Amino acid sequence: MSAIDDVAPTLLHDDAPINAAPFEGPEKLLEIWFGPSAALLPRSGHSNGKLGLRAVDRAVWEDMLEIVKCKVLNAVEGVEVDAYLLSESSLFVYPHKLILKTCGTTLNLLGLPRILDIAAKYCGFIKVYRFFYSRKSFMFPERQRGPHKEWRAEVEYLDNIFEENRGSAYTVGKVNGDHWLLYLTKPGDECESADGLEECIASTPALKPVGLEQDYTLEILMTKLCPDARSAFFFPADASASAQERAQALSHKLGVDTLFPASMTTLDAFAFAPCGYSANALLRPAAGPEGYYTIHVTPEDVCSYASFECNVPLSHYLTSEEATKTLPDLRTLIQRVVQIFQPGHLSLTLFVTSAMDMPPSNGHGETTAIVEAPVDSAHRAFREALAPKGYKRTDKINYEFGGYDLAFASFQIR
Repeated sequence: MSAIDDVAPTLLHDDAPINAAPFEGPEKLLEIWFGPSAALLPRSGHSNGKLGLRAVDRAVWEDMLEIVKCKVLNAVEGVEVDAYLLSESSLFVYPHKLILKTCGTTLNLLGLPRILDIAAKYCGFIKVYRFFYSRKSFMFPERQRGPHKEWRAEVEYLDNIFEENRGSAYTVGKVNGDHWLLYLTKPGDECESADGLEECIASTPALKPVGLEQDYTLEILMTKLCPDARSAFFFPADASASAQERAQALSHKLGVDTLFPASMTTLDAFAFAPCGYSANALLRPAAGPEGYYTIHVTPEDVCSYASFECNVPLSHYLTSEEATKTLPDLRTLIQRVVQIFQPGHLSLTLFVTSAMDMPPSNGHGETTAIVEAPVDSAHRAFREALAPKGYKRTDKINYEFGGYDLAFASFQIR
């Protein structure tokens, strides 16, 4: 993996009355797929050895981000995915899908029409396979702009874009308390059936056909960070160290760079002045596809918030010896993240391909019987990770969507 040239941040304060403190940490998360996997793209562009969306020039993505009201700070090029660190969170670009995560008063959804135009113009992607949009409930909803002022407006905006394949909107959790919002569409008709998949494969004969990829996204959304944890993310003026150097030093001190084995991790981090922190990490496991984790921190007392997101599938239970040699299990990872930020309250979501669609493997290419559904084992891992640390569960919800299962839980310190 190689780092792409740094770009000095130009943070956006054009609308100072809106962007003045407090800052809205909870992110808006957009994910759009143009095929069920990179090998099953309806059509794909090729440039410098890259396929599909990854072949699009960085300048094109930067133009789209101007609409969203954020800028690229730095980028890291992986084997299967490119990770862009933004002035307000992150952008991840795969050949067949794109993940845009933005915080503050950014206009995340206003970037969607341009993303669709880019996919059609540069890649020939005319139809959307699946679309997801989610976010935690805002701390300061009155400060949002455009369709983000309220959930109903966001849903209406998306319904107007996806008229032919209108999505479904959900509120998960307490409406009058901490909750999580989700909008998702069904798979596109052209790749939904077996015949459709054959057509997708036939349209890309140069690509090796593979099965549908497992989709797995873990989010840990934390508020009310303890003072000691927050203090690490305030940075004194230091002209001798760059924002990246300060962030790398802090990442090492706190253990951010060892959440996963260092041998499989490429970390890109940025320390904001006078406070705040963002990090993207590309993960290249010994087996399985390349993935990422991303962390964003707003440390001010009045609006303290930290988020962790990871899309690398994890076992929910490993022995401690196994965890040191390979990927950590879900329980271990949660404990490592929570130890860094020590939140007073946190919500966890695990959004994963349904077990009925993704039968588990015994590691030798053979499927095994389902003993426990992933969302059920996730809830058990959530509890066993947090209860010994003094947290009590205040909410536990399972959801079944078309092809996906969701585990949602909230915890607070006792």
